[in-house]
Amino acid sequence: MAATRSAPPRPRRKRDPAQVALLAEQAAHHTLAANPLIGVRSKEMMSAATMLATHLARQPGVVARQSTRFAGELARIVAGSSTVAPASGDRRFADQAWSDNAAFRRLLQAYVALGSGLERCVDDAKMDKRTTERAHFVMSLYIDALSPTNFLAGNPAALRKLGATKGTSVLRGFANFVDDLTSGRGLPKQVDARPFTVGKNVANSQGAVVFRNDLVELIQYTPTTAKVHARPLLIVPPQINKFYVFDMTPQNSIVRAVVAEGMQTFCVSWRNPTRADAQRGLDAYIEALDEAAGAVRDICGVPDINVFGACSGGITLSAWLGWLAATRSRTVHSVTLAVCVLDTASLMDSTAGLFVTPATIAAAKAASKKRGVVEGTDLARMFAWMRPNDLVWNYVVNNYLLGNDPPANEILFWNNDSTRLTARLHADFLDLFDSNALVKPRGLAVRGRKIDLSKVAIDSYVVGGLTDHITPWQGVYRSAQLVGGSRATYVLSNGGHIQSLINPVGNKKSWFLSGPARATTAERWLARRTKTEGSWWPHWHAWLRARSGSAKNAPATLGNERYATLAAAPGTYVLER
Repeated sequence: MAATRSAPPRPRRKRDPAQVALLAEQAAHHTLAANPLIGVRSKEMMSAATMLATHLARQPGVVARQSTRFAGELARIVAGSSTVAPASGDRRFADQAWSDNAAFRRLLQAYVALGSGLERCVDDAKMDKRTTERAHFVMSLYIDALSPTNFLAGNPAALRKLGATKGTSVLRGFANFVDDLTSGRGLPKQVDARPFTVGKNVANSQGAVVFRNDLVELIQYTPTTAKVHARPLLIVPPQINKFYVFDMTPQNSIVRAVVAEGMQTFCVSWRNPTRADAQRGLDAYIEALDEAAGAVRDICGVPDINVFGACSGGITLSAWLGWLAATRSRTVHSVTLAVCVLDTASLMDSTAGLFVTPATIAAAKAASKKRGVVEGTDLARMFAWMRPNDLVWNYVVNNYLLGNDPPANEILFWNNDSTRLTARLHADFLDLFDSNALVKPRGLAVRGRKIDLSKVAIDSYVVGGLTDHITPWQGVYRSAQLVGGSRATYVLSNGGHIQSLINPVGNKKSWFLSGPARATTAERWLARRTKTEGSWWPHWHAWLRARSGSAKNAPATLGNERYATLAAAPGTYVLER
């Protein structure tokens, strides 16, 4: 067990602050969080490529037509009369040289023309819709890899830096490449971890572990107000990353924000499992969560609590709520779900769902069963190649061509602090994806009881992200219909997956929409909403306060006689490798 999570000291290089901020923003938008649990097998990728090649071989006119069209466009590019341009907002070509320098402008236009021609070949191959979508994805990987910005000779910023540093940038880039090559990561490093230490400047809210079992530590946070609400809040994070996505740096901490509102706040910290835990599945995690919730009720002396879950933690939480309803337990008063899709049918149109077949699910289960766990690094690698421009080539350019360190960003630090999943829990999640059992009344058995989410008759507050590509906002709206129904409030933040969750007050770019989740579709709900400027946090705090009971004096100590403090926050499980 490690005492800290800081990296060995090494001199930090001076960086352009604007460049650092841009890279961090791009990458933070595509964090791991709810990674695809199935992945894309190379066999499936090759199958899609082979299918495309077969169809094109049977239709030589398609390739000939697009080749002729490309040759004509290339002639116009050489003559300087082409109007071909990259997509608006393509940051790879933001450098002024791509428009001012004739050679670079022609190189860019040739690349765009080639990519457009290859994409048209896929469209003209006359395959079925699903095969066409898969072929487009495979082709996009090839086109992205060919971008001139990925090569020193085709990257004007890298060439300028090469001259300005008299070759030092290339030497630094080569050192970064060797470091990544020998680290076993298989990808360029995404974050400079040196400035961050868990418990020091991230996950540093004051509190203590007041309960521990084989799967969870329960952290109770120290009140910062003289009065607190009687009904406490229990936060349930995803099992895929460490819990402190809810307790980042002080300005980005959801925990600090709700504690400041007078909420008695608790958070689950999942243990990082090993091969010995291979057979611990969803039932085991729900049992551990139930024990933790019982400790919260005992410590606060209340019959029921409010709960908050995100991503896969929200799936686990919802299954537990279904079990509570099946057992007629009234121990939860309200639930908040963030960026959580329960109806997995809505994910089938996403990139992660393109290659989902019975064979891929079976292969994913077999691989995790053989190893006993699924490594977080493996999940990260799969996810990176689903967003290669942001999670691979971004860093090839920054780390290798420019010779820079990756950005020091707390969200990326957390994202790279990944955990393992047990083989059994992985299989259970895959079964949920395959069967979509949570949307079916009595479709899922939890701890021996068939559950029905429509029986979860409590108020719910559900948050989606407008630009979230991992848990699409329309799918999250469906979660609001499943949990709470007519008693559900749906909020749509303008951010991505993690940006919509970590949305502190003061962010001038933030806005949200809110209202009851009574419309039959997400699109109809959207049409009736008006925009509210700012973070959704104050709106949620008001909703939560109305469901948190009367005020009372804040407790002088944490825990109680039955649940004594075991360790200072952030606990010990969060430090386990």
